[in-house]
Amino acid sequence: MQLINPANGQVFREVDEDTTETISEKIHHLKRVQEEWAAVPVKERLGIISTFGKLVKAQRETLAQWLTQETGKPIQQARNEVTGAHNRIAHLQKHAEKWLAEELLEKEGSTQELIRYEPLGVIANISAWNFPYNIGYNVFLYALVAGNAVAYKPSEHALLTGFGFKSLLEEAGLPKGLFEVIVGKGEVGETLLKADIDGCFFTGSYATGKKIATQLAGRMIPLQLELGGKDPLYVMEDVRDIKQAAKNAAEGAFYNNGQSCCAVERIYVHASIYEEFLDQFLEEVRSYTLGDPLDETTFIGPLTRKDQPSFLFGQVKDALEKGATLHCGGKIPNRPGFYFEPAVLSEVNHEMELMREESFGPIIGIQRVEGDKEAAKLMADTNYGLTAAVFSQDKNRALQLLDRLNVGTVYWNCCDRVSPNLPWSGRKQSGVGSTLSYQGIRVFTQPKAYQLREG
Repeated sequence: MQLINPANGQVFREVDEDTTETISEKIHHLKRVQEEWAAVPVKERLGIISTFGKLVKAQRETLAQWLTQETGKPIQQARNEVTGAHNRIAHLQKHAEKWLAEELLEKEGSTQELIRYEPLGVIANISAWNFPYNIGYNVFLYALVAGNAVAYKPSEHALLTGFGFKSLLEEAGLPKGLFEVIVGKGEVGETLLKADIDGCFFTGSYATGKKIATQLAGRMIPLQLELGGKDPLYVMEDVRDIKQAAKNAAEGAFYNNGQSCCAVERIYVHASIYEEFLDQFLEEVRSYTLGDPLDETTFIGPLTRKDQPSFLFGQVKDALEKGATLHCGGKIPNRPGFYFEPAVLSEVNHEMELMREESFGPIIGIQRVEGDKEAAKLMADTNYGLTAAVFSQDKNRALQLLDRLNVGTVYWNCCDRVSPNLPWSGRKQSGVGSTLSYQGIRVFTQPKAYQLREG
């Protein structure tokens, strides 16, 4: 399998893909080592994860360079991710022992009723390339702390990062064979799902998530899907600072080249401030530097996948044919690599693909609305249900709107944010299940109920 640098389109490494035989061998080894790992106290497991975090921090620059080379993420943002993901480790250190501990629920007379949380076994973690540290940690670190083994299949676009995880985990003291990297594209993922796994956690597109759910339907094992989004943001007319609101919205839409499942993908603005907001938004986006992701000043780098610029160009073309106005960008620049000039469109509506289908790139449509009722209706007009945001001075007014939306996370005066303290979950085509919070630890366990009576 060839690894390609999206900044120049050149192959920089070739690796051997896993086969049915090698996957079977890895799963067999994982099962054997997991039985021993399950007997290790949670405190000792946490010590290894803590050491892993220190090793990652110590090698931040090398790891960030790898991440930029294989995904095109601008180097400053790559460093931010490598460092910022550590809050997952801090969260585990603070809470894991409490949430994995035995719970005594009742002691009446000679009978005890209690719950113990046992690991699932071998977890298949089919992960994503856009935030491999954040998204990967959400699953494999929490799974390991809960006593599981992990078959980690990184995206073919973030394979070096996957190798780095394995190397540093084992250097930190994780038993060899407890974390195995599965190498390959979609076909290898399908083979992994046929193996003797005890749970599957996938992050990626709705289309792939649906295929995985179908393939595992008869297996009777836990399945969790973190899928895409078409996340809306509504700017009410009472915002204190329109320029700051536009700046925050633009970053929410274009950070990591717009390649985030919770990126702002469509914006609705009250008619009374629409023109001013649009002007300020355009000023902010035009200040972004597109270029080499290793350049410290670059904010917009190449897209990770080769076909994505053409897909985004198609969304622009569709919107223009249906009456939208393109204010900047929207073109594929004449340069090596998988670049797309950040695009801002106005006069958009929900007949356009741009406002209905996930873009996953540096492109945004901004639609004028007359008030909260219209905004709420448009925000809810989607098959996805990941996040939604409102910018306003009035918390109660914002919450009245957000409470009505069928999404997993809502934001007031912020966006494109994930906290380990809160469950991360999607609804409808945005997925099934939760990571993070206390739920994100216990999801990797199976409770066993004990009813104990003295004879």
